[in-house]
Parts: sequence; structure tokens; C-alpha cells
Amino acid sequence: MRRPSISTVVPALLILAAAGVTAGAQSARPPAPEPDPALTAAALLAATPLVGPDYTIDPAVRTPGTWHVFSITSPFGTYEAEGLAQVEVRLQEIAAMRRLEELSKAGVFARSAGESLVKVGTGVVNAVTDPVETAKGIGGGVKRFGVNLGRRTKRAVQRMTDDSPGGGDTDPGAGARVGGAAASAAKSLIGINGARRRWARRVGADPYTTNPVLKDALERIAAVDAAGGIATSIAVPIPPVVGTTAKVGDLVWGTDPEELRKLNESRARDIGATTDDANTFFRNRAFTLTMQTRLVGALATVGVPGAGDYLASAAEAGDEREALFFVESAELLQREHETSAVTRVLTDSRAIVGLRAGGEAIVVLPFDWLRAAETTGAEFTELARRAKAELGASTLRVVVSGTVTDAASAALAAAGWRR
Repeated sequence: MRRPSISTVVPALLILAAAGVTAGAQSARPPAPEPDPALTAAALLAATPLVGPDYTIDPAVRTPGTWHVFSITSPFGTYEAEGLAQVEVRLQEIAAMRRLEELSKAGVFARSAGESLVKVGTGVVNAVTDPVETAKGIGGGVKRFGVNLGRRTKRAVQRMTDDSPGGGDTDPGAGARVGGAAASAAKSLIGINGARRRWARRVGADPYTTNPVLKDALERIAAVDAAGGIATSIAVPIPPVVGTTAKVGDLVWGTDPEELRKLNESRARDIGATTDDANTFFRNRAFTLTMQTRLVGALATVGVPGAGDYLASAAEAGDEREALFFVESAELLQREHETSAVTRVLTDSRAIVGLRAGGEAIVVLPFDWLRAAETTGAEFTELARRAKAELGASTLRVVVSGTVTDAASAALAAAGWRR
């Protein structure tokens, strides 16, 4: 689908410089668009079995945009993972749901706590064994047009915000709504919060997950635990955690959400984010509390002039996949910074451009697949101009986490960017 403007959302993939287009002129005929790649899950996930004890990854992979899209079937629902990194997250969620189911069946819930608690315990099992309709296609339905990589669009984000910061995290009082003895005994939201985070850690899950089945199971078991409905202080081996959850670790599991919000807000101030920009970012419901913590933590680690301004760009995220783009961009910049220090970050940009001491500017793009688009690459030409004028860059380099096609590499070079 071709969009009429590149000032809002770009078509299919990252806007690249068309082959043969210089920074100052455009060839008469743009290149033909590259087709979707013919890729398989086996080739892309060489270290991950396509069939596990509780999941099957469809061999077919779609790449309609900058991320590969995988389909994962499990007893707990059918999920989409948009992006290689999200496959790992989905498999961790499935493993966590299986652990909760096994704990429920093993009689973790007190049998003498009353009929209502027994029903709640059964509800936990049902929550993770019934493939509910809301779980189908989780991660799907997001825009396939990528994101604008130029200046901020100043678009309204009110539809993604609420009246309290961090609105995207799991409702800390949701577990208290399960009814019966658990609801009456679990009046303290602090107790519910703490129990949910403890159980999330025990099964290797994100306590603020957006997976509706896992979220419901954690809320229910937290309500039972807070009500004293767990038979014993059962020792549950904590599984090794990798990927995105490991990046926040004990900070998310061990910190009360209100305290974590305050820490994130303090870090935002420390890196120079304005109060208005930070408030808008923290109200954006596209970001869970975990995602907010990841993004602010990465920017705080870099901690150079311009880093705080990126929260204003991130505040424009319109859905979870787009929010992850900003999170993953900040984390990719952090990894680059740890390799060779970044000294400044370009402001008013949705693509992060950092300057290194030697005069090299890098633009970091957390994409699985990058190909040349039909458009002229105005955004990359403009990014090159701004990097030189505003950051004083002498050389330009693009850092992509995934594959860049030959045509895309040529197009980037035409706009002044080397690999």
C-alpha cells in the first residue's frame, strides 16, 4: 500500500534513498520495489527448535515490512511475533503459562481455604489452558507501514494516554476483582502487586505483560496468594531469564510499581527531558511499565546531551509495535555507546542519530529486514544534512540489527550513509 506522504507514516519499510539518487538530485525513474523475501522460520531461527513441548512455530514467515512476522501455536493460544526479538518473548510467555498450570495442578492452592479459593485456583488453570479468543493473533493487527524516521510529527497521542503515568502496565487491582474470599481478603493493592511480581519472577514472566492469558493468570494467582490461599511457601525454581526481561531484571520484579515510576521519572529529569515531554511519554499506554523502564534505562546509560529529547519522539508511539521500535532503538544505541562512546544525540528525530568523538554519526535501526523502497529517500538525505549541520558529523554510518539488501545498501550510500 502506498501512502501519499512520508511526513507521517512511511510505506512498508524504512524510507531509503532510491538507487541512483544523490543528496541533491533525484533520478527520473525510481527503482522497482523489492519483493517480500522468501524466508523460512528454520533459516531465521537456527538456534530455536520450531517444535517444542508446548509450541509450534509455523515454518512460513511473512515480511511485509521491516520486521519478520512469525505465527506460534500453543495450548494457550495462537500468537504472532512481529520481530525476531519478539519470538523469544512469546516463547518465554508460553513457558511461564505452562509453569503456572503445573503449579496449579500440583496443589499449590490451599484445599482448606474455602470453596471460593478453590474456584479461583481452578480459574488459574482455566486461564492458561483455554485458548481464549483475545489471545489469538496477539502482536498482530499493528500497522505494517513502519514508522516515520524524520522529525517528530507532533501528532496527537491522547487516545493512547490516561490520567495517570504509566497507564500501559497491568492494573494492580485487577486481581482483587476475581470475587469471593480472595477479593475481600486482598484489599491491599500493595499485597496484590507484590504477589504478582513474585509469581512473575518465579515463572520467568514480565509482571506487566500484555499477553491477556498470562496477565489474567498472574492476577488470579496474586489474588489467591495475597489472601493467604497458597498452601505453603512452595519453593519454585526460578528459570533463567533471557532477552528483554533480563534487561530490567530485579528492577521490575523487585520494585513496587509506584516506586519504579518515580525512579523512571527521576532518570528522565537527569537526562534532560522536559517535564511536559516526560509526562506525555509516561502517559502513553502503548508502553508498559517494563517498556518504559527499558527505554529510560537505556537512555540514562548513554546519558549525553539530546538523549532526554528522545522521550518526546517516543511519546508519539501509536501502538505496541511502534513503542517497541523506540525501546529497541534506545537499547541499540546503548550497545553502540558501550562499544565506542556517543557524545551527543540529534534532537527532534524519531530515528536515533548519535555522534561519536571522531566525528562519525550513526543512525541505529532495530529492523529485521531492510530493502530499498520506491520513494526518494528524503528522510535519509535530510538526516544526513542535519547530522552534519547540527552535530558537526564528518562521516555517516547506518547500524541495522538485521539484514540489509544490496539494493538498500546502494540506496543508503547514495544518500551519504555507509554500512
